[in-house]
Amino acid sequence: MLAEQRRSVILERLQAEGAVRVSRLTGELDASEMTVRRDIDHLAARGLCRKVHGGACLVASAQEPNFATKSATNLAAKRAIGLAAAALVRPGQAVGISAGSTAYWVAVGLAKRPAADQITVVTNSVPAADVLAGSELPQPDELAATRAATGPAQVILTGGVRTPSQALVGTVADAAIAQFRLDWLFLGVHGLDLEAGLTTPNVAEAATHRAFMAVAKATVVTADVSKWGITALAQIAPLKQVSRFVTDKPPPPDTIKALKHLTVDLTIASQP
Repeated sequence: MLAEQRRSVILERLQAEGAVRVSRLTGELDASEMTVRRDIDHLAARGLCRKVHGGACLVASAQEPNFATKSATNLAAKRAIGLAAAALVRPGQAVGISAGSTAYWVAVGLAKRPAADQITVVTNSVPAADVLAGSELPQPDELAATRAATGPAQVILTGGVRTPSQALVGTVADAAIAQFRLDWLFLGVHGLDLEAGLTTPNVAEAATHRAFMAVAKATVVTADVSKWGITALAQIAPLKQVSRFVTDKPPPPDTIKALKHLTVDLTIASQP
């Protein structure tokens, strides 16, 4: 494969997943680690990506992908993360679920719970509200076998201005959220970085995320490993304000060390 062909493949992976690892690219491109690193250096020099430990990620961007686009990437990982996070919730608790294609799977997990659990969900995610109400189930319909024996949680949709990621944000959403007190917040993010913290391309969405964090006893960030090392336009919060990360693979060793120093718990969700 020619150099330009390899670099085109790397850019396609970056656009689809947000980040790439050298170890994975060597197999896909049938190239040495040194060759892949040189290709990444070339793309970084042109401002098309940013080098991170073990690979590369997209440069910070104010462009926000829509919910359908985000849902199509890393689906198995997002499903495993969401279902593992949902298992943290105990009967009778009140939880918040932010917008996002991974946090959406927390709603799927809670939709499987029996009505007797009496869980209340406050969300600014239109897809999450739909799945909890039973009107929009994942395909294939993995809830069909249990739907007859279960009931949806009590769902409170915040209202607000809708974004491309199907989030409801703005002053209406923020004011609604401020009325509640939550045991858990399950938060989806665009990027995580040791210095920049939690980030998103949408400034209004960042403010609504902060409103959620202010009323939650514990914030659980649900994000697959491709989000680590990515920085978007607007900061939501520093990592020290997070109680737990649920992800699909261990992040880089320096990140794990930093999380331990910040006393932030880390859960690795197992995939089938």
